[in-house]
Amino acid sequence: MPNQLFSKKPLDVLLGELKGEHRLRRILGPVQLTSLGVGAIIGTGIFVLTGVAAHDKTGPALMLSFVVAGIACIFAALCYAEFAAMVPVAGSAYTYAYATLGELFAWIIGWDLVLEYAVGSATVANGWSHYFQDFIGLFGFKIPEVLANAPFDYDPKLGHLVATDTFMNLPALVITFVLTVVLVKGIQESASINAAMVIVKLAVVFFVIIVGAFYIDPANWTRDFAPYGYTGLSFFGHSIAGMTDAGGAPLGMMAGAATIFFAYIGFDSVSTHSEEARNPQRDVPIGIIVSLIVCTLLYILVSAVLTGMVPYNQIDINAPVSKAFEAKGLPWAQFVISLGALTGITSVLLVMMLSQPRVMLAMARDGLVPQSFFGAIHDKFRTPWKSTILTGCAVGIMSAFLPLRILAELVNIGTLLAFVIVCAAVLVMRKTHPDAHRPFRVPLSPFVPIAGIAICMLLMFSLPVENWYRLIIWLAVGIAIYFFYGKKHSHLRGQLAHEIQSHGVSPAGSPTIDPMAPPMFPEEPVDGRLDDEKDGH
Repeated sequence: MPNQLFSKKPLDVLLGELKGEHRLRRILGPVQLTSLGVGAIIGTGIFVLTGVAAHDKTGPALMLSFVVAGIACIFAALCYAEFAAMVPVAGSAYTYAYATLGELFAWIIGWDLVLEYAVGSATVANGWSHYFQDFIGLFGFKIPEVLANAPFDYDPKLGHLVATDTFMNLPALVITFVLTVVLVKGIQESASINAAMVIVKLAVVFFVIIVGAFYIDPANWTRDFAPYGYTGLSFFGHSIAGMTDAGGAPLGMMAGAATIFFAYIGFDSVSTHSEEARNPQRDVPIGIIVSLIVCTLLYILVSAVLTGMVPYNQIDINAPVSKAFEAKGLPWAQFVISLGALTGITSVLLVMMLSQPRVMLAMARDGLVPQSFFGAIHDKFRTPWKSTILTGCAVGIMSAFLPLRILAELVNIGTLLAFVIVCAAVLVMRKTHPDAHRPFRVPLSPFVPIAGIAICMLLMFSLPVENWYRLIIWLAVGIAIYFFYGKKHSHLRGQLAHEIQSHGVSPAGSPTIDPMAPPMFPEEPVDGRLDDEKDGH
């Protein structure tokens, strides 16, 4: 039944999910949502990925990489904001795809988001571990070498994996366990902890920018601003424009933008919490756009300071910012930065691990994954506790045994694919439901969605070919799960089958539609409040 594979979920059904015992608490305002966005964006990109990208792929041209990635994110963020205001339900891009492109595309994007958040969390935990080790090293403590890193790593000079003579990354595993306990306890506590950490790390980021500016050597910029060029495009392992490393991976400013793109997905995390927003039609777009603009400016400034303080080929991969200040003979600054980095990266990990179970919750509500497990809401804490624990286990294992370089690139391609689908969904929705109520509208449409698709696709082709293979394998596994489980248990498919039996089938093989039935997407404004809110509760 190909028509059922592409059946769309009506908006009134999505909004109906906001009622009943399985709903989440609506307690987040625009400040908390913006804080969640900043919490997810500021951290890993500044304190970890700047080192990987500048050292391996861009040099000082990393500043332009952040500009390119930021432009792509602005286009995608505007599309996210339109959908988040229209469909204020947990699930992010998965929910938007279900309402516009159909069930199969919704499953694909949902499965892709699992990759994005789970692997992204593991990337963050890995970076946290290195800053933690740098921090305790200031006091003379040291994690045993065998427990300090993943058992293997990718060497760009050799072009293949090499052994590190270690067993696992123990600090990454420990921080994942601790945050899993916090997240099971509840969204209110999680948001409050995150808000406090955001204040601390923003103070440290401004400290890095202001103090670091006095130690910039402009020669580090002018001597070799773009040592790997301004491009870095390839197509399934075949270089189109720019240099490549020994393993054939693209190098250059565009390749750097693809590498650090993961650092921007915080605004995506904001949209996953639409169901927990007090006024999602107003507050979620504010949280998405404000957090993105603020963080883009900070990224550019910090990357300028970092590449100005230290020659790009001397930047430390694992703890680039604190090591840059150490190289300038500022151990006291290294203490402040390491502490701030730990705080900042912890908040990123908190938000990302907070978002993953919400996506699975949305899929469970539709029957595409077992609802008894992924849709289980704790009676006291009102959190998806079972999937939160499963997420913590998966993230802990990956962060303990996989290296930073592999994790960072793997999550980027999944993020970019999600953005492409959301931008395309805006175009589809504008065509199929032009009169649907849109509290927030993407400006300059269709230019913005099309530009978002084009830039994100360009960045996808700036990633090494191995990431395409991993993405294809991951999606193939996901599609197999869908056809063996999700398709058979889909609630929407069951409703369609009931309609076919009750009302007959149209000549084209689709359910008969009552011409007097109300439209799928109402033209009148949708009241985003819950019934209990209307009653004053």
